Amino acid sequence: MRMSRAAVAMAMELTFLGTGSAYPSPSRGASALVLRYQGECWLFDCGEGTQTQFMRSQLRAGKIAKIFITHLHGDHLFGLPGLLCTVSLQSSPLSNKQPVEVYGPVGLRKFLRTSMNLSHSQLLFPYVVHELVPTEDQCFPEEWREPCIQKEDDQLHPQELPGKTIYLNPQEDCYNLVTDEQFIVKAFRLFHRIPSFGFVIEEKKRPGRLQTQKLKDMGVQPGPLYGKLKNGQTITLNNGVRIFPMDVLEAPIPGRKICILGDCSRIVGDMGKKLCSDADVLVHEATLDDSQSDKAEEHGHCTPKTAAEFAKSCKVKRLILTHFSQRYKPTALTNAGDDDVMELKTQAELVLEGQEVTLAEDFMVIEIPFNKTKQQIIPTK
Repeated sequence: MRMSRAAVAMAMELTFLGTGSAYPSPSRGASALVLRYQGECWLFDCGEGTQTQFMRSQLRAGKIAKIFITHLHGDHLFGLPGLLCTVSLQSSPLSNKQPVEVYGPVGLRKFLRTSMNLSHSQLLFPYVVHELVPTEDQCFPEEWREPCIQKEDDQLHPQELPGKTIYLNPQEDCYNLVTDEQFIVKAFRLFHRIPSFGFVIEEKKRPGRLQTQKLKDMGVQPGPLYGKLKNGQTITLNNGVRIFPMDVLEAPIPGRKICILGDCSRIVGDMGKKLCSDADVLVHEATLDDSQSDKAEEHGHCTPKTAAEFAKSCKVKRLILTHFSQRYKPTALTNAGDDDVMELKTQAELVLEGQEVTLAEDFMVIEIPFNKTKQQIIPTK
C-alpha cells in the first residue's frame, strides 16, 4: 500500500468472506473480512474455512499482506495455519514475497508456531506475529489469564521473523500498530469473554486539488513544477518568486476511516468511541436479536440495539452488522418458523431513526469511495 501522496485516489473495498458466529455453516462462513486497496489485501479474522471462501471470491489469497486477529476464539483464527500453507503451496519459490505481518492478542504467536511445528509445515515466504498485550478489564474475571509474553530465547518457526510486543499506550489509551505513507492503524480494547480488540484503519489526508488556472495566471505552465507543488514542495521561479504549496492547493481531502470490531458486549474506556468518530464504515457484531440481550451479555456479545447505539454515538456514516448466530437465516433461505436475519436490521434502524443499516452476507463487496458519496453494494455473484 505504498504510493506517492500526490497519486490519484485508489479504490478501497470490503469483502465479507464469513459472517456467521461460532462455526461455519452452508449459508454463512466463520468470521473473515478483507480490506482491499491497490490490489493488496488486509485480512481481519480467519475462521475455519477462510481459505475456501477466498477461492470462491474474486480475491487472491496470495495478495494478503497483513492479517489482524481480533481475539483468540476458534471461530476467528482456526483457519489461519491452513490459509498460510495454502498461500505457500500456490506461491512460486522465486516469488520473493514480503513477510506476511500478523497482529493479534498475546498467545497468537504460540498458537501459530505450535500449529506449524506439529504439522511440519513449511512456507515459501516469511511471516511475523506482532502481539497486543491485553488488560485485565477486557473480560470476565474467571476468563482472565495473565499474558505469557515471548522470551528472547523462544525458538521461532523456520519461516518466522521476530515480532513486536505492543503494549497499551497510556497517553493515548490505544495500541499503535501501523503508520506508513497511506495509513494509520490503531487498536482499542473491547470487553468479551476473553480479551478482544477493535481496529481502526484511517487513510491519511490527501493534498487538495491544484489550482492550475491560478498557476497559469502566475506564468507557471503545466509541467514538472506542478508535480512538485502537488507533493508539497515549494518552487522558485526564474524571476525569484517563490510559490508555496498552500498558496495554490485547495484544502486537503480527508481520508477514509474504517472501523472493524471483534466480538464484544461493550467498549473498554472512551478511546474506542473517539477513534471511531465520524467513520465512513463501522463493522460491528450483532450475534443475537434484542429479545436475547441477557443471553448476549452473558456470552460477551452484542445485539442490534447495542451496536446501533454505539454507531449513533460515534456519528458513523454507515453501520454494517455481522457475526450472526447461525439461528438467523438469510431471507432467501428462511422457511416457516425460522428466525429471519432481517429482524436484526429492523431493530438497529429503529435506534438510528431510519438511517439505513447493512446486513453483511458472505461474498458481499462494499466499495468505500474517496469522494464521500454513498457506498455502493455490489450484489453477491
